[in-house]
Amino acid sequence: MTIVNYDYDSRRLRMETLLMLRWVAIAGQAAACIGVYFLLGFDFPVGLCFVFIIASATLNIGLRFGSPSSLRLGDLEAAVLLGYDIIQLGFLLYLTGGLTNSFAMLFLTPVIISAVSLPSKLTLLLGIVMVAVATLLTVEYFPLPWYPDEKLTFPLLYRTGVWAALALSAGFIGIYAARVADEARLLAAALAATELVLEREQHLSQLDGLAAAAAHELGTPLATITLITKELQKTAPENAPALREDLALLAQEAARCREILGKLASLGEQDQSAVMNILSIDTLIEEVVEPQREFGVEVEISKTGASAAPALARNPAILYGLGNLVENAVDFADSRVKIDAWWSPNYVTISIQDDGPGFSPAILDRLGDPYLRGRPTGRRTKNDAESGLGLGLFIAKTLLERSGATVEASNVSPPRTGALVKITWPRAALEPPAARAKIAQQDK
Repeated sequence: MTIVNYDYDSRRLRMETLLMLRWVAIAGQAAACIGVYFLLGFDFPVGLCFVFIIASATLNIGLRFGSPSSLRLGDLEAAVLLGYDIIQLGFLLYLTGGLTNSFAMLFLTPVIISAVSLPSKLTLLLGIVMVAVATLLTVEYFPLPWYPDEKLTFPLLYRTGVWAALALSAGFIGIYAARVADEARLLAAALAATELVLEREQHLSQLDGLAAAAAHELGTPLATITLITKELQKTAPENAPALREDLALLAQEAARCREILGKLASLGEQDQSAVMNILSIDTLIEEVVEPQREFGVEVEISKTGASAAPALARNPAILYGLGNLVENAVDFADSRVKIDAWWSPNYVTISIQDDGPGFSPAILDRLGDPYLRGRPTGRRTKNDAESGLGLGLFIAKTLLERSGATVEASNVSPPRTGALVKITWPRAALEPPAARAKIAQQDK
C-alpha cells in the first residue's frame, strides 16, 4: 500500500510546474504574433489573437495567487487545464492558418504532459479533444498570414496529411512517454522498498551497538554489587542460614547478569574477525535454508572447493538476498531445490535451482526488473495485488549486487524444467582481511 501511494503522489503535477510551462507557452505565442505582424508585416487578426493570449495569462495569474505553489493538482484538475490549453491553441491556429500553420505541432505538448503525469484514460480523452480540434482546423480556418501579392493554397490532401501526422504522433509519443514514465516511477518505488529493507537492517545493527553500550555502562555497578555481595558472604554470621542463602542467591544472580552483559557486548563488536561476525559457507547456507524446510520441499545442498573454504563476513544484505532467492525457489519448486556452493582462490559461487516450471521466456531477459509479473505460485498465501510482481527478486538482486556479486538467472537445460539462479562473488569481497590472513597462513 505504501508503494501505491508513493506512485500516485509522484505522478501528480505540481501547480508551479504547470504554471511555468504555460508562461513559456504564453511568451512564445506573444513573441510569434508580434514578430509576424510587426517584423514580417503579415496581416492577420492580431488583436483577437492577443485576446486569447491575455485570457491565458489572466488564468495563470489567478491560479498563481489563488493557490499555493506547492499544491499538487488532482488528475481531473490537471486534465481540465491541459484541455483548456489545447482549445486556446486551437483558437490561435484558427486565426492564423489552421493546420497549415507550422506551429500546429504544439498540439502534442499537452498530450505528452498528460501521458507523463495523468492516468491513461484522461490522456486518451485529451488526445480525442486534440484530434477533434485538429479535424475542425483541417477545413475551417483563416488564411495563413503571407505576402499580400502572393496567394498560398494548401490542398485538402496536404491538410489531411498534417492531421494524420498529428494524430499518429500523439498516439506514438503519448504511449512511449507514458511507458517510460511508468517504468521510472516503478523503479523509484522499488528502490524505496529496497532502502526500507536496508534501513531495517541498519536499525538492527544500531540496536546491537546500543546493547553493547548498555552492557559497558552496567558493567561497573554490577562489579560493585558482586564485590559487596562477596564481602557480605564472608561476614555473615554462621547462625543465620537464611541470610547466607539469600546472599548466595544474590551472588549467583549477579554472575548470571555478568554473563548476559557479556553476550550483549559481543553484539556490538565492530571487528570483523570477531566470532559473531564470521560465517562459514556451511553456516551461511544453513541460515538461509532453515526457514524454508517446513514447506514440504526437499532442499539438497552440496559444497565443493578448489582451495580452503572461505570464512565470510556476516552481511545482512547477503543473508536477505540469498534468503529471498531460496524462498522463491522453494515457492515454485515441485518437490526439490538444489543449492550448490563452490569456491576457488578467487571466486565464490552459489547456485539455486528448482524443479518447477521455470521462468517464462518472455520475461527471462527482464528478470530483476521491479513489478514484473512472473511465475504463478500456490504454495504460500500471498496478497493477489503483490503476488508475482518481481519486487522480491529486484530487492534480492540489488542487495546482492551491492555486496559485489554478479547475479545470473536462466532456465535449466531441457528436457528438465526449472529455474536456475547463480550468484558469484570475488572472494575478496566476502572475506574480512583477518580471515584472509588466517587462511593464507594455513596454506603456508
